[in-house]
Parts: sequence; C-alpha cells; structure tokens
Amino acid sequence: MTIATLRSALPEWAKDLSLNLSTLTRSTTLTEQQQWGTFLAAAAATRNESVLVQVAEEAREHLSEAAYDAALGAASIMAMNNVVYRARHFLGGAYDNERMGLRMNIIGSSGGVDKVDFELWSLAVSTINGCEKCVASHEATVRAEGLSAEQVWESVRIAGTLAGVAQAVEAVEALG
Repeated sequence: MTIATLRSALPEWAKDLSLNLSTLTRSTTLTEQQQWGTFLAAAAATRNESVLVQVAEEAREHLSEAAYDAALGAASIMAMNNVVYRARHFLGGAYDNERMGLRMNIIGSSGGVDKVDFELWSLAVSTINGCEKCVASHEATVRAEGLSAEQVWESVRIAGTLAGVAQAVEAVEALG
C-alpha cells in the first residue's frame, strides 16, 4: 500500500484531503528526508493503523533505515513529551521547577539524523498532539537551524492533512 492507495480509499467528501496529499508529496521546499520523515512521524502521530501502514510503506522508499527509525522515534518521544508539557502548561506553572524525570536520550542524539530534521518531525507531531509549548520550542529550534517559514509551514500542512485523512479513514471504516 502507498499514499496513492490511501488517496483512492478516500470518499468524494474527502476529495480536498486527497488533493492535498497529492500536492504535499510533490513538495519542493523540504529535502526528501525532511518531507518523508514528516509524513512518517505525522502518520504515526495520527494513531490510525491504516494511515501509518500506507505512509510507512512509501516512506521506506525515500528514507534510510536511520531516518525511518528516527521519524518513528520522534513520534514516540513526542507522544510522551506532549502530554507532560501540556500538563505543565495547563497547571499554570506550578510544576515548572519540577525535574522532568523522564528519559529523552533520542532528542539529544536526534536518532542518528540531522538535528534540524528530527526537530522538524517533532514539530509536526507536536502540532497533531496539540502541545503549544512544544510546537513553539521546536519551531524556534528549526528556524535557528536555518529552516525557512515556508519549510516549517510545509511540515505543519503535512501534519494537518494527515490528521484529516486519519479522521476520514476512521469515519469510512466505522460507517462501512
């Protein structure tokens, strides 16, 4: 399965999502690794098995094994961090001085890929997971590392489109 298969499975009422997928797979603002790592990390963040399986198969054609694993690592570590940092934010600063106390070694090592790529994937996942502090932090990092606003926005568009696709796929599967 591939993104083309995923697109063909979308109903007419989700045509905009299908068209967006097509456009985003032809991106020229991101490197191939940034683009497909963002697709893979965002697909994992949607928590939709069909979307993840289909995107992952195509991502394997574009990513090294290290980049593939790092994109999934970004999705996994952000799933944890987004919950914890959102809670800190919701609690109004009462726990800002508490030690996090959670292992996050993959962030320091960037999963064996360029830091900017790992941070971009973390930004996409944090966008899907709705963590304002993490989105702002990762955006500041990738901008400081030299990515343009257009490249950051491309990552956000991929994340948003995949979130919409996952919702549409779930609706189709639930309604038969």
